[in-house]
Amino acid sequence: MKAMKYLFLFLLAAVSCGSAKVREYKVRVVNEYPHDVTSYTQGLFFHGGTLYETTGQYGESSLRTVDLSTGEALTRQDFSRKYFAEGSAILGDDLYILTWTNKLAFRYDAATLTYKSTLAYPREGWGLTTDGKQLIASDGSAFLYFLDADLNVLRRQRVTLDGKSVRYLNELEWIDGKVWANVYTSDLIVVIDPADGKVVATVDCSGLLPMKDRSPQTDVLNGIAVDAEGRIFLTGKYWPRMYEIELVKK
Repeated sequence: MKAMKYLFLFLLAAVSCGSAKVREYKVRVVNEYPHDVTSYTQGLFFHGGTLYETTGQYGESSLRTVDLSTGEALTRQDFSRKYFAEGSAILGDDLYILTWTNKLAFRYDAATLTYKSTLAYPREGWGLTTDGKQLIASDGSAFLYFLDADLNVLRRQRVTLDGKSVRYLNELEWIDGKVWANVYTSDLIVVIDPADGKVVATVDCSGLLPMKDRSPQTDVLNGIAVDAEGRIFLTGKYWPRMYEIELVKK
């Protein structure tokens, strides 16, 4: 309930200030959990109480269900070395996984994780989420793509911060009517109004993973998930930790 309270306060503040001012937040760690340091995190989300993660890199890509308390995979499906898995989401009865440059996406039965079909995908695959009615994807540009269940583009929306395009939109999560997006190569998350693409808030995650927990392999922040209770979790590529966080005004 605490997480829902701070989300409500965040949204109330964003509405009260209107569209002229972008709210600025930093994060406070509420809890931390182990994360598989071999996971090059691309997609991260909860569904039905289960944590799902897709990991990238050629020869390392996988679809996993994960035990939050231990970071260990409960189930794991590995991809052929020719595929670099990216963002993932569940819409209806299907789980979708994008690939980076293969121009393909995979569809699975969400209940059994049984492969169903391969779909053409005519752009780079980066992040993927859903508002429960459509899929929302990023491709590393400043655009979000709103897709139907067959990955046809329903509309395309440019994302702007103070009128300027925000590029490198990566992993996505739908949280209380807004799209949260990692900005690739940075410690910044932008919170986007899906109606007009305007960034209504920024979340500074710098210092989230302490230097003592970093190694030469440690890569960037990438991974946003919200559970049914409204708790928000963040991690990164090859990070040894996953964090439950709350927002604090800067």
